[in-house]
Amino acid sequence: MINNDTFQRFMFDDLQIRGEWVRLGESFHTATQAKNYPETIKSLLGQTIVASVLLTGTLKFAGRLSIHARGDGQLNLLTAETTHQKHFRALAKWDGDIDPEARLAELLGGAQLAITIDPDHGNRYQGIVPMERETLAACLEHYFELSEQLDTYLLLGAGEYGCYGLLLQKLPDYKKIEDQDAWNRIIHFAETLRETELLSVDNQTLVQRLFHEERVSLYPAEPVRFQCTCSSERSLRAIHALGKDEALSILETEPVIGMDCQFCGSVYSFTRGDIQKLFEMDPIQ
Repeated sequence: MINNDTFQRFMFDDLQIRGEWVRLGESFHTATQAKNYPETIKSLLGQTIVASVLLTGTLKFAGRLSIHARGDGQLNLLTAETTHQKHFRALAKWDGDIDPEARLAELLGGAQLAITIDPDHGNRYQGIVPMERETLAACLEHYFELSEQLDTYLLLGAGEYGCYGLLLQKLPDYKKIEDQDAWNRIIHFAETLRETELLSVDNQTLVQRLFHEERVSLYPAEPVRFQCTCSSERSLRAIHALGKDEALSILETEPVIGMDCQFCGSVYSFTRGDIQKLFEMDPIQ
């Protein structure tokens, strides 16, 4: 059985190297069905989603991790956010017709890549790295090299079928093991992985096939799903922030105040009666 819509950790028992698989099918289609993404943009968004899910493997607390790139090219926004529960949402914005052969740097223009960790309780952390590499995976590898000083390998891919990813990373105690050639050996095996295998072979079989000479522990898979955080209540909070006079002025020319969620396509509409009731609540909760 293919491990669609799952996140799964594994560990090389003797080598101080950890790994993670992510493969998304239905959840990816649900996350992107509200917008008619060009295939190139959809692929990049899928890779960003997978990367955000993979990077939550580093979270040791309740919260969320987001990957965000905003530039001055045709692709002016690329973002994905995943919680510690492996619930994600994502969005891309673009202008004009997209060249299917365009490279990441060309599409985004002079963008920087921001990785933000936002715990439910505690201080927010953000790391930024310039998008100077050819692929999103290479940019994120560069981020780990600069911020964590940990050698990291990332494989990211997406297509009509869904999206997938593999993360391999040295642990801080790797330098203490005797087998200092292990990292190069593991990466060499990982680089032989073919897309057809990711579409047809389950995680356990892939681990055994790629790393059959190593002792590897595969941990239970965790479900991954698309979940938008929009709601009628959140929309009302946004209207409340406008102020009563501004909100009522909109209703002088419109029958309702409509708010569209860019992530999932949900539409929330509020009548004059809704707005009047809103501002009778003092303060809004």
